[in-house]
Amino acid sequence: MLLSWKMVLPLMLCFVGRHVTFALQDVTSDLFGLENSGTVAAFGDFNSDKQTDIFIIREHSELLIFLADLTAPYFKPKVHLTKDAFPRGISISGVVPGDYDGDSQMDVLLTGHPTGAGPLETTVFIFWGHNQTLNQSSRIDLNQTFRNEPLVMDFNGDMIPDIFGADGESTVVCYLTDRKQKCDEKALGSNVKMRVPHSNAFIDLNKDFTADLFLTTESGFETWINKDGNFTRMSLGTIPENAKKVGQSAFVDFDGDGSQDHLLPVCLDDTCRKSAIYLSKPGSSEWFLVLTDFQRKESMWGFVPPPVSPNVEELYSPITLHLGDYNLDGFPDALVILRNTSASAQQQAFLLENVACSTADCGELGRMFRVHWEQSDLSAIPRAVVATFFDIYEDGILDMIVLSKVEGKEELIIHALKNNFEADAYFVKVIVLSGLCSNDCPENVKPFGVNQPGPYVMYTTVDSNGYLKNASAGQLSQSAHLSLQLPYTVLGLGRSANFLDHLFVGIPRPPGGKDIRKQEWTAIIPNSQLIVIPYPQYDPHSWSAKLYLTPSNIVLLTAIALIGVCVFILVIIGILHWQEKKADDREKRQEAHRFHFDAM
Repeated sequence: MLLSWKMVLPLMLCFVGRHVTFALQDVTSDLFGLENSGTVAAFGDFNSDKQTDIFIIREHSELLIFLADLTAPYFKPKVHLTKDAFPRGISISGVVPGDYDGDSQMDVLLTGHPTGAGPLETTVFIFWGHNQTLNQSSRIDLNQTFRNEPLVMDFNGDMIPDIFGADGESTVVCYLTDRKQKCDEKALGSNVKMRVPHSNAFIDLNKDFTADLFLTTESGFETWINKDGNFTRMSLGTIPENAKKVGQSAFVDFDGDGSQDHLLPVCLDDTCRKSAIYLSKPGSSEWFLVLTDFQRKESMWGFVPPPVSPNVEELYSPITLHLGDYNLDGFPDALVILRNTSASAQQQAFLLENVACSTADCGELGRMFRVHWEQSDLSAIPRAVVATFFDIYEDGILDMIVLSKVEGKEELIIHALKNNFEADAYFVKVIVLSGLCSNDCPENVKPFGVNQPGPYVMYTTVDSNGYLKNASAGQLSQSAHLSLQLPYTVLGLGRSANFLDHLFVGIPRPPGGKDIRKQEWTAIIPNSQLIVIPYPQYDPHSWSAKLYLTPSNIVLLTAIALIGVCVFILVIIGILHWQEKKADDREKRQEAHRFHFDAM
């Protein structure tokens, strides 16, 4: 019987043992050398080499782009915007890379405030990318001043990022097509009082593969569903009744049912001595507790309370969950900053692992967060202020970047921790590009260097026990207040070595677009990276997907096992051949000594 690779590969992978280890290794010097200072503000493939680069702010007035390299240090500051390139008297507060003029080359949007002013006076300016660099002499400043950092989203579904925010109670969206700014006030047709700082999101909330709009307001939350390319207010939500301080909303497929759940970190008192993380399902007003146990031995920990009057120097003030599947089990985990409530100077980063529920508070979810208190590599970094996931070596395993404060220094210190995770767990890494061009891009550029907000990814497959398994994720759903989202999605597959049965990708729709722009791919190899180019946008059947296999230790072990089996078979064949040769020699000797009667 002939076996196809689709049948053989899972069988070979099954021979690998179920060994699971998890440890962190400090690789800061290997990555940055002596340049490990500043505020990590964003990620993106600036030079289109399919390697993610890092955008770092220094002194609130300079921007450095550290490009990924093959030799140590693996991230080098190759692009530098000095303070002379920015408007005078402006302190930088945020960075959002993207293709804002539709030429398939990465531009850089920056937000800032007048020095000494708060976030209620946010200005936006864009530097245009050209030939893997930034044109420092050609900068566009938006005429619009926002009451908060804006949300970068695709408001009109043309796959070119737009700038959405609020000016007072009026919602505003600005377009930059052909490098000409056009701002429309009352973009949603009604007034909205945005919370400061907000955690608005551009993500699919009703599983139709079209990104919707989620707004955080002073009174709660608003969900605007995309219907035929137009946003329509559908539901209003309120914060949990016992919440005194509210953190940043985050969206993730927490329980692996294919829908995006709303995670909300809160403080249950004004000083954050008691903290909790709540979750609500799409379309539901019920809140479930997924973490309330913040006690570590004899001490109590909690979220770091945001300042009463935030200013530009406090880039890290909101309570934020940075999400990612560190152990590839198919359930996203989180990194968070906690402080010891009895010793407020003790402030560290902690990993929250998504585990099966062990309390009644989870309700029907069946999942909860558990704090990894004894993760020595994270706890060795004192005064941590930001912690996020990042795939340092592009191997599909999410590593960690932590920013910490040093006494007497204004700049933050960057720490890079490699995730030495070893287990028979698998993943698929997906990045969706703008699809504005494919092989015929202007000036023969490669279309990889764009950060595209709004695409939605979901897979369905069968696990090793024969049960249906699925998971979903949105790409770049949030952009403000150091959201630090990655320009790709890493979906854990757990210990199932089977091919992905179906992988779906959807992109936003333009106004009047009644057809869902979604495409499906089948039989995707695990441990691979899929780059989706939705070109042309209106014809999903013509979209292309480039598949790149990611070598890993599991593949190496599989190769060793396969070579070992082959050597074992060759040894057996050699022994049998040697025994047969001995038998032939013995028969020849017997034949030579036999008496031949015919010769008489």
